[in-house]
Amino acid sequence: MEDFLMELTEEKDDANAKLPVFEKVSYAFTDMAGNLLYVSMSSYILYFYTDVFAIPVSSAGMIILLACIVDAVSAIFWGSIVDHTHTKWGQSRPYFLWLAVPFAVTTFLAFTAPNLSGTAKLLYAGITYILAAGVIYTGIQTTISAVLPNLTLNASERIGANSFRMVGSLIGSFVTSTFTLPLVAILGKGNDKVGFMITIALFGVAAVVLLLTAFKNMRERVPVSTKSISLKQSMKATVGNIPWFLLVVSFSTFWIAQSDRNSFSTYYAKYNLGNPELAAVFNGLQVLGIISSISIPFIVKVTNKTATMLIGLAIGAVGQAMMAMVGGNFALVIVSWCVGVIGSALAMSMPFAMLADTVDYGEWKSGIRAAGFLTAVGSAFCIQLGSGFGSFIPSKILDAAGFVAHQQQTAHASAAISFCFIWLPVIIYAIVGFIMVFYFKYEKMEPQIKAELLQRAEARD
Repeated sequence: MEDFLMELTEEKDDANAKLPVFEKVSYAFTDMAGNLLYVSMSSYILYFYTDVFAIPVSSAGMIILLACIVDAVSAIFWGSIVDHTHTKWGQSRPYFLWLAVPFAVTTFLAFTAPNLSGTAKLLYAGITYILAAGVIYTGIQTTISAVLPNLTLNASERIGANSFRMVGSLIGSFVTSTFTLPLVAILGKGNDKVGFMITIALFGVAAVVLLLTAFKNMRERVPVSTKSISLKQSMKATVGNIPWFLLVVSFSTFWIAQSDRNSFSTYYAKYNLGNPELAAVFNGLQVLGIISSISIPFIVKVTNKTATMLIGLAIGAVGQAMMAMVGGNFALVIVSWCVGVIGSALAMSMPFAMLADTVDYGEWKSGIRAAGFLTAVGSAFCIQLGSGFGSFIPSKILDAAGFVAHQQQTAHASAAISFCFIWLPVIIYAIVGFIMVFYFKYEKMEPQIKAELLQRAEARD
């Protein structure tokens, strides 16, 4: 009996364990790898389609929207697949091993521009984008988020691990955003088709190494039932899970702004500022989001997770609005952009950590721990759906304003680019902030929920 109690105590302590630094760093590698390739797509695929693959902007926007809707739906099934996964390595960690190479290969194909025309060209673009950004990346994004609630039940450690993850995410974004276009120019030697292929191939190799390292070093500690959870059962974990619904709606909406900001920095630099290479400056400065990621544990300790997200949205909106007020002064535009980057990074980080808490809430409410399903919809689904509309809505605005690639833009088209790049994110941040105000009451319940879940686990044992 004494041995049993000792084993039970050890399991409880393990579930609440502090994570070693090397494991947090390895967790950072997952999103670093994901962003090396996914940010390439979210930032440059619209530009690649219109200015390299010669697809009309309206068709390119529609391709991305339709692909992202399909991809978003696939997130639901990925979540169920994870909930059905039971291996000696855990539920989520094995997918870092299994999907690493397919992710690199499909992204490479998405940035390949074969000599096609008409419907064949559109089909190739749509299919490769769905495979890369949807079917494969959605699986990786799902497991990156789903693994967090299974690493530990310790709320502080979850916040810390998520901060490491976001630092890795921003480093991946920085490398991609800063060096993609220069590498395309250097490696392609004036041929952007060749340049994109070689650049994405290099990023793909790096992503594979990072994902395999993460697989090797991470560990899932929180006990998970070996009984498979059906999709129907997983969906029951959403019944009455209001904090989860709030995150899904707000995060989907937030990613419209995030995708819009990333993709339109290229258009704003090329057509409004007259220098396409300045896009690398805009995107490279995303690395300043590391300041936000590092500061998150301290801000959360002083305030809470919901307030931290609202602070980020407010700072992001101020930075965006400042860009409209400084005119064509590039130095002041950059300062304003940096303020916006710090704010948006702070806001973007929080839902990933908060999703782990909604998994606990769902188990507390329904008795079903559907980590894969809830985090898949709450992260990959939201990112894909928001990214799709983040490309589709601005592309429609540009098309209506008379945008023509490689041409001097009319005043109307230039104004449309400015609106999409500057003011559309401000409007979206305000909407997201209004939604998140309702999350406060559920965050206050978290200590009680975690205590009751541990009591239930002890009772079962």
